Amino acid sequence: MYKAPVEEIAFTLNHVAGLADAVEIGRFGDLSSDLVSAILEEAGRFATNEMEPLGGIGDTQGARLVDGEVRTPDGWPELYRHWREGGWNGLTAPEAFGGQHLPHMLNVAALEMWNSASMAFALAPTLTMGAIEALVAHGSDALKEKYLAKLVSGEWTGTMNLTEPHAGSDLGVLKTRAERRDDGTYRIFGQKIFITWGEHDAADNIVHLVLARLPNAPAGTRGISLFLVPKFLVNEDGSLGPRNDVFCHSLEHKLGIHGSPTCTMIYGDGVFGGEKGAIGWLVGEENKGLACMFTMMNNARLAVGMQGVAIAEAATQKAVAYAHGRTQGKAPGWSGEGQRGDMSPIIEHPDVARTLITMKALTQGARAICYACAHAIDMSHHMAADEARHWAERAALLTPVAKSFATDVGVEVASLGIQVHGGMGFIEETGAARYLRDVRIAPIYEGTNGIQAIDLVTRKLPLSSGEQVRGFIGELKEIAESVAASNDPAFGETGDRLRAAIAALEAATGWLLEVQAAGRNSDALAGATPYQRLFGLTLTGCYLAKGALIDIGDGGAEKRVALCRFMAENLLAETSALKDRVIAGAASLEAARTVLA
Repeated sequence: MYKAPVEEIAFTLNHVAGLADAVEIGRFGDLSSDLVSAILEEAGRFATNEMEPLGGIGDTQGARLVDGEVRTPDGWPELYRHWREGGWNGLTAPEAFGGQHLPHMLNVAALEMWNSASMAFALAPTLTMGAIEALVAHGSDALKEKYLAKLVSGEWTGTMNLTEPHAGSDLGVLKTRAERRDDGTYRIFGQKIFITWGEHDAADNIVHLVLARLPNAPAGTRGISLFLVPKFLVNEDGSLGPRNDVFCHSLEHKLGIHGSPTCTMIYGDGVFGGEKGAIGWLVGEENKGLACMFTMMNNARLAVGMQGVAIAEAATQKAVAYAHGRTQGKAPGWSGEGQRGDMSPIIEHPDVARTLITMKALTQGARAICYACAHAIDMSHHMAADEARHWAERAALLTPVAKSFATDVGVEVASLGIQVHGGMGFIEETGAARYLRDVRIAPIYEGTNGIQAIDLVTRKLPLSSGEQVRGFIGELKEIAESVAASNDPAFGETGDRLRAAIAALEAATGWLLEVQAAGRNSDALAGATPYQRLFGLTLTGCYLAKGALIDIGDGGAEKRVALCRFMAENLLAETSALKDRVIAGAASLEAARTVLA
């Protein structure tokens, strides 16, 4: 059974990502360390005691479409109501609309716990939070007044409608159309697929944010507009009016996240209302909808990264518990009494221990990367102009790494968890397989990890002419030097291994910036994905070292130093090979294209 790791989450937030220092100097107003602790403890309690027991029910029962209505798993509407009443939906939302305006760091920490307990359930509030951000940034005053308070409270939920059967990541070819009306509204016609929580029975209304194209709009992404389309129209007094002309045609049968209704949505088919067409309102300006939607997507990308962390944490907990109880063979040096004769718990076998420690190291590294990204977002909102720009660039640099590395880790760790369980991991009743099934979507949606790699290499490395990433690498060097300067023998070769990994990252970064400046974009793209993993592994080593350094002298030091050393001496060697793949892989990739003919 999953138990929220509140202590580890708090440590990473405060001492690795930087929340404690920001709170101490008053960066977040009157937010105190005591309040931070109270929020994390209560989020952990809710995730462990109320959400986790219903996660398995959601997986086995799934969402169902019955007589045109979507029903979520048994107990989920009540669970959502309890979650909403706890005020969790509005942690970071503006106070003017009922939110608590707390740091983004606290919200992503809570998201980790929700997703560990049930990723399928947590998807509903994740999309609502993104809709709130998009409306706050781009919505008219009238739309904010009518919709934001209900979204912030969680009484209504939000969705993001991008994908169409022929248009996945390439939104420039979408066909959903919008027609202007004289009263300032628009009529929306089209089909959207893969719409998460597009229809359900847990909230009174669902607010869809829909990308569509106006007549005579420019071709490609320059001609996309964003519209707010509610399930139920809203009267002037805020009460719900008639049903809008939008409905769920079908639910997808998925590999995982079964409790989350993934819908095919039909707009403007004449099923509801008189005149055909779903009534919508423009968000932002005409033909500039993609910029508005990216506000929501950037929020979602970090949230998806947290899904990877969350599943990795839950899978690790389950595997460690199983390895303590499962006896098999006799480990070297084992002299204790097992459950059957003198057989030892499998956690005593070196290879199983190596697997479990690998899972822990990758999970904690991915967590630190995501929390550091959230910290950069918070700093960009609470600093003066010049410093805010620096932090906004830091958040932009870390977002594709947080999304991609953490979700890759989620898949890797969930798979390792099944391996630890052996044959029982392949049996659904143990629950280990659910984690792999659920998390497998995370590297795909909100921009596949390959797209994240392209974004990182082509858009984020060149920020401030490369000075942002160079400065960040400089900060990592300081961590490595601090390890070396500690002269603590418990670190083993950590200092040297960190220096080597950072040198590999620096060399690959310099090469990518150089070839792009020379117009060799194809060479850069060929190395984008290995570069992304190189970045993530190096950050993992450095952030584990940062935590170990901070912890020297207290009760947790021994474990943190040991985990940091394991990461450095067992996993960081991969960075050298990744650097070679970045720099030397393009020619062989081009030559090997013939095998695909």
